[in-house]
Amino acid sequence: MPQFKWLSGAAPAAPAAAAAAAAVEPPKGKKGKKGKKLPVLIDGVDTSSMTRDQLEAFALRLKAEMDREREERNYFQLERDKIRTFWEITRQQLEESKYELQQKDKDIEATQDLADIDTKHIMQQMKHLQFENHSKLGEVRAEAMTQLKVAQEHHMLQELELQSDKRQLRRMVRERIEMSDMQHRQLEAHFNQQLLEQRLLFENESNDMNRLHEEKMKEQRMKLELFFNSQMFEVEERKNQQIKDLQDHHDLAFNDMKNYYNDITLNNLALIGSMKEQIEQLRRQSDRSDRLAAEATAETRRLKEPLEQAKTQLKELQRKLEFYDRDKLQLSRLKKSNTSLEKKVKSLMWESETLLLRNDALVGERATLKTRFNEVIVELQQKTGLKNVLLERKIAALIREDEKRSIILRNTMATCAPELASKLENVEKSVSDAVDTKNQAIIDLRYELAKAWKAHDDLLETYECKLKQYGIPTDELGFQPFRERTQQQLFICGPAGIVTENK
Repeated sequence: MPQFKWLSGAAPAAPAAAAAAAAVEPPKGKKGKKGKKLPVLIDGVDTSSMTRDQLEAFALRLKAEMDREREERNYFQLERDKIRTFWEITRQQLEESKYELQQKDKDIEATQDLADIDTKHIMQQMKHLQFENHSKLGEVRAEAMTQLKVAQEHHMLQELELQSDKRQLRRMVRERIEMSDMQHRQLEAHFNQQLLEQRLLFENESNDMNRLHEEKMKEQRMKLELFFNSQMFEVEERKNQQIKDLQDHHDLAFNDMKNYYNDITLNNLALIGSMKEQIEQLRRQSDRSDRLAAEATAETRRLKEPLEQAKTQLKELQRKLEFYDRDKLQLSRLKKSNTSLEKKVKSLMWESETLLLRNDALVGERATLKTRFNEVIVELQQKTGLKNVLLERKIAALIREDEKRSIILRNTMATCAPELASKLENVEKSVSDAVDTKNQAIIDLRYELAKAWKAHDDLLETYECKLKQYGIPTDELGFQPFRERTQQQLFICGPAGIVTENK
């Protein structure tokens, strides 16, 4: 709606125009007290006293108000036309939806008719199967009875034969036991006889061997005693000779030692005399050295103070030299580090600029990808939501129809063949379990297929990116990558490229 603008003055334009019109046109039927016409007022000013410029300004203002009113009228006409077109479109859509509903009703009736025909056909098949089952059961029972009789007769004959064999085996076992007992007694008697003979033989041999060994021991003892006596006599002779030799040797050694110590005492006396003379000379030398030491101490005391001053100066100079060398090394290190830091700062500034540019580009790309992703997600949600609603309705209708058919089938089976009702339930359960397992296997295989598709597409994308990175166009591959998907896609990729179920 266009907004109304206020003209000059405190009142709005429309009331001002109305007031102006009222002021221009004098009121009818009203006269003054003395029968004179009232003056025409415009904005509280008499027209008779207005100038030409004021009248022109008033006319322009009225023209602008008229143009504004015309624009508002055109705007409202356009709005009316839009509303009419919208109403026509919605009416047409309503008719189309009614037509679609009629078509759906017709389809439902057709499917209902087909379902009724299928149920009739299934009931006929069930009757035929029941008849065939009864006939086959009779045949199987007859065959089983005949086979059972034949088997019983055969088993009776086998039992008689086995009993006779058992009696013969028992008799043979008893005979063998008796024979083994007799053989055992004979062997035991023979063994005892041989044992007695061997024992007597071994006792005689042992007695003979004992006598022989005793005689040999006596002879050996006599020989050893003679040998021992002769050896002892020889040892005593050698011992006496050794004692005599040692006594002679000790006498000679004692005489030599006595002579040696006499010589040592004489030499020591001569040495003591010479040492006394040397001590006297050393005493005189010590006196002389004491005098020299006193003179040297006086000289050292005199030279000690300038030496200490020189030492302090030397220490100060050494300390300054150490500080100078250390400062020089530190200055050189700081210069090197400064140059390296300047290079690093320059490289980091350049890298920061490049990273900022890349960041700006990536932020823009991220924003575009995010908007695109959100749009795709919204579109997919809308599509899948509509599909899910339709599928849920179809599934609910099919479930209701299946329940009706199962109830009808159970009732017919209960009335026609009550003994097959439990078997039918087992068959239905096994069929439903098999269908569930097959459906789960299909879902798993589709999921694996979706993962394989995803890996294939990712590989192609990375390969194309590498080709672009090295400046190789994708047209020069020599083959066209396979990207078509003919089957219905049951799985989608999440935000991170993860394959998820399309639920």
